Amino acid sequence: MTLNLDNKGLKSITDEFELFFIDIWGVLHNGIKLFQNSINVLNELERNKKEYVLLTNAPRPNSDVIKFLKKMGLDDNKCKKVYTSGEAALKHIKSTWKNANFFHIGPPRDFNLFKLFEKNKINNIEDAELLLCTGLFDDHEKDLVFYKNLLKSKIDKKMICTNPDLIVDRGHEREFCAGSVAKVFEEIGGKVDYFGKPYPLVYQQSIDLKNKKVLCIGDNLNTDIKGANLQNFKSLLILNGIHKNETNNDFDKLFQKYDVNVNYTQSNLKW
Repeated sequence: MTLNLDNKGLKSITDEFELFFIDIWGVLHNGIKLFQNSINVLNELERNKKEYVLLTNAPRPNSDVIKFLKKMGLDDNKCKKVYTSGEAALKHIKSTWKNANFFHIGPPRDFNLFKLFEKNKINNIEDAELLLCTGLFDDHEKDLVFYKNLLKSKIDKKMICTNPDLIVDRGHEREFCAGSVAKVFEEIGGKVDYFGKPYPLVYQQSIDLKNKKVLCIGDNLNTDIKGANLQNFKSLLILNGIHKNETNNDFDKLFQKYDVNVNYTQSNLKW
């Protein structure tokens, strides 16, 4: 049974948990501005001495996301809680692929993730050992057919996807993410290593779990909620996020569609 917390607030269940994984985009901000009610939740968690991680599927190192959040007005102490899918991918590349030539699929703004391996970047996809996907090219950001054509003869190469999200809402605009390109690659027979939610490694890297009672908060059923289910954590879905136009108030049908179990819902994160 799924319990809605719009009336009682997050505070009504906080005592049940020791650690909170909180999504950033769609929960703390919409890509343009911070949500003050969500910041108030972080303040209250700190006041109640609860641990939390700001866990995000962002194809960038922690430092880049922290810089972005500071510009929005998030304070230093909260920024220290950030952990990104890009950081998880970076650790893997350092240990496994640090000498591999790679072709970058994604916008130039994401390249900071691979700064340490800049000498390994090549411009001819044919010669690449590795495909590093952080998103879509700026001039092909709405056309997934382009990527099918680009990659159809490259399925023998390994792809690393640094953001499993399929889509994101930037304000009122919906955009494709790296996960959509990776899905195209898989559909034509390619193999992908994913880093970020819902995959277990990003949770384990971000904090020492120590058998803690955990609540995962997010707006994406495919990543935030699926990740909670795979880890046997409890979950809270933010309804006014990525799925806001899918519900039609038939939540059971929506959850069945994505094959997930949701413990709690809230329209927007609120204490």
